Amino acid sequence: MAGLRLLMLNYEFPPIGGGGAQAHANLLREYGQRNNLQVDVLTSAATPGFTQETLSSNITIYRVGLHKKKLHYWRKQEVLEWLFKSRSHYKRLICQNQYDLVHAFFGFPSGWLCYRSAGKLPYMISLRGSDVPGQNARLQKDYKILAPIFRGIWQKAELLVACSHGLKGRALRFFPDVAMEVIPNGVLTDRFVPNMEPSSQPLRLISVGRLSETKRLDLLIETVALLRQRGLNVSLQLVGDGALYDSLKDQIQQLEIESYVTLKGRVEPEDMPALYQASDLYISGTYQEGMSNAMLEAMASGLPIVTTICEGVDELISDNGVVVHTPTADAMAEAITRLLSDHHKYCHMSLAARNKALTFSWSSVADQYITHYQSIAHAGRHI
Repeated sequence: MAGLRLLMLNYEFPPIGGGGAQAHANLLREYGQRNNLQVDVLTSAATPGFTQETLSSNITIYRVGLHKKKLHYWRKQEVLEWLFKSRSHYKRLICQNQYDLVHAFFGFPSGWLCYRSAGKLPYMISLRGSDVPGQNARLQKDYKILAPIFRGIWQKAELLVACSHGLKGRALRFFPDVAMEVIPNGVLTDRFVPNMEPSSQPLRLISVGRLSETKRLDLLIETVALLRQRGLNVSLQLVGDGALYDSLKDQIQQLEIESYVTLKGRVEPEDMPALYQASDLYISGTYQEGMSNAMLEAMASGLPIVTTICEGVDELISDNGVVVHTPTADAMAEAITRLLSDHHKYCHMSLAARNKALTFSWSSVADQYITHYQSIAHAGRHI
């Protein structure tokens, strides 16, 4: 196969960002082992300036520095700053290099840059979740204002890729007439592995993600308070940072469960495997998700899942967890109690979680993307 020259765009990349940033980083680790790919990445940095770093012999990262206040939360002015500052660097890169195509993570803002050069260079977009209009309360006004721009960016793309069938469904409800495929996230099953040591008291629950309204973390805190009222010795770690930190801390204090619920804050990726291994059950109250990287990591670590119903769940949860269809503390508490009181069922779900995670490899994700790159590049060369 002829080699491919690829430009990738992502307005967030570790240490900035959440699941979409981590997914991109994991995909690049695979690309670093592919001799038939040459990849440049244009992304962001937390402080002003323009820097270049080598990730591997075939991958170069270009970072556009911003006045970033928080690593895991984007203010509108920061998004606009990235768009404004990245434009000249993007133009320079495509003038200096003969790329076969551009691959953008997030339809907006990343997709806006390749939309502007669509006549010169074909592009594809990986939709991640927040870039698809849906129930995110904080972004409702933005979705209405930007809807025509979203449709324009999507329409000119050679291909859209959703990270779950649920997200694909949401995207097609917004704009039905586009070409779209599904490529799920992967998980590093050699890094995230089960803990073979027996569980200790209290029973340890964990949830990982941005502290945002879509995660319904207040529901999880209320659930723990209810479980303890009913005599179940449980604790909960909430891992992540975000705008709701203070309000969640207030809720924990008001319920007088400071000894049992910990706001862990941001944790470095290399420290996450140990946190999962020190837990017994992964719980989620989210009502909107592309495909949860954290849930996949928990599964690879052998943790059964208890989650509310949301898009992407059907692809991850079968005999490895419980999906709660009524998002109340009582329903969540009942599901957790039943699972933790049935040791045989818990062990079965733990094994099933690990086995299911093994089917989600980043190598497979990379293969699927590269197949689409080849198709798009081949079509472009014959126009």
